[in-house]
Amino acid sequence: MARIAHLPDRAVLGISGTDRVSFLQGLVSNDMTAVAPGHAVWTAFLSAQGKWLADFFVFADPEGVRLLVDCDRAQADILRQRLSRYRLRAQVEIGETGYAVHAAWGDGFTPPAGYPTAPDPRLPQAGWRVLLGHPAPDVTADDVDYDRHRLALGLPDGVRDCESGKTLLLEANFDQLNGISWTKGCYMGQELTARTRYRGLVRRHLLPVMAGRELPPPGTPVMSGDATVGEMRSSRDSAGMAMIRNEHIHDTGLMAGGHALHVKVPEWFTLPDKA
Repeated sequence: MARIAHLPDRAVLGISGTDRVSFLQGLVSNDMTAVAPGHAVWTAFLSAQGKWLADFFVFADPEGVRLLVDCDRAQADILRQRLSRYRLRAQVEIGETGYAVHAAWGDGFTPPAGYPTAPDPRLPQAGWRVLLGHPAPDVTADDVDYDRHRLALGLPDGVRDCESGKTLLLEANFDQLNGISWTKGCYMGQELTARTRYRGLVRRHLLPVMAGRELPPPGTPVMSGDATVGEMRSSRDSAGMAMIRNEHIHDTGLMAGGHALHVKVPEWFTLPDKA
């Protein structure tokens, strides 16, 4: 049976105007020309140095006059301000929409008619993203259930798993989760992103971890013997995410906060040959 949850920590910005696609195309990591009704795109906004600043889903609204940006609510205002700096002469307007973000996963989900709905572009198992005019009254799960679902799949959660101005997209597996277009052309931060791919410069990866007890808070070092080999990121109960150096992904003696943990390598993950 399908599970549907309202995600109150998400907000939706609207980008309208005749230049909305070309405007966003030059700023983010994925191809905005692929956005269409029923097809959302997951993408990232980077610093000029190619480091993560924000990530979000982009939908086409049913009326065909806006791009809808499903982003972390805590980042919505600053993201709008940052994008607005690059408007220059582009014919675009950026503002709030009031949409309520929902996630659905499991079997038997029927997309609601008339609302922006699309499969989660990262993984088929992730389910669906749904934008409704108000929180749905008939939800069958909550945001905690969804958090457990995305942790089990190893999906990054923006500000909880990436460090602003520090994390590379390939460290957070955007390349393996359909968050980067390698053919779209230039965008801000594109040069470093391409260089890390072609030169094999990614030395660590964000991966799901498990423990026999509640995991320690973000920032807790992950140890292999006396060596620090990673760092905890988001977690809930005994499941979480950690940034781990490649050569220690399969170590059997990892510790965090004085307790054992192990990396649960997802089926979709592949360690790059050059790494």
